[in-house]
Amino acid sequence: MEKRDLIYEGKAKRLFNTDDANLVIAEFKDDLTAFNGAKKDNEAGKGALNNKISTELFKMLASRGVESHFVEMLDDNNMLCKKVDIILIEVIVRNIATGSLSKNLGIPDGTVLPFTLVEFDYKNDALGDPKLNDQHCLILNLVKNEAELDQLRAMAREVNDILRPYFHEKGLNLVDFKLEFGRDANGKIILADEISPDNCRFWDLATGEKMDKDRFRQGLGGLKVAYEEVLNRILN
Repeated sequence: MEKRDLIYEGKAKRLFNTDDANLVIAEFKDDLTAFNGAKKDNEAGKGALNNKISTELFKMLASRGVESHFVEMLDDNNMLCKKVDIILIEVIVRNIATGSLSKNLGIPDGTVLPFTLVEFDYKNDALGDPKLNDQHCLILNLVKNEAELDQLRAMAREVNDILRPYFHEKGLNLVDFKLEFGRDANGKIILADEISPDNCRFWDLATGEKMDKDRFRQGLGGLKVAYEEVLNRILN
């Protein structure tokens, strides 16, 4: 598959056209960003780890009936994907209170929520990815109707219902995570972006150790080692 012109560059990936109009190549970068890009760094090998982790998780989800843009992993840093029109809503799924939820609502860090919370953020760096309610989504024409918002919530909960016990078996608590969705060539809404420690929070079940990008956000160090451990647990 020939990598052609760059069509988009985000904080964690570059997207390239290919010789097939319906396929793109996602190149996973080693860049690290936090707090909407206010904190930046680079960790050699991080992109390859996220590519491998996302590949395994997309394949596992596909085996459980969850369709995504994933086609195949091409090499360490490159993934072949279906071309989708990204819906500019970040879908946040929370099982345990931490981060901005604890800060904004005063819920003690580490509190297990009485039910899975699904939130929407506006995928807009210039505005700082603000929180959205259903009416905001409709006013901004981010979706066609309320039924599509219900569909995004249902799909996010389905992914959570698969991933949470899956990671529990690997000795990891899936605290929260961010999903993105897009429309394929037929207009069908499917899972997109990536699923990795860059956009999931994992806590070790035995020790509570953080195994995700919070190690960078909070200056804990050892990020690559943590990502490698997540991959090893997935593979084993």
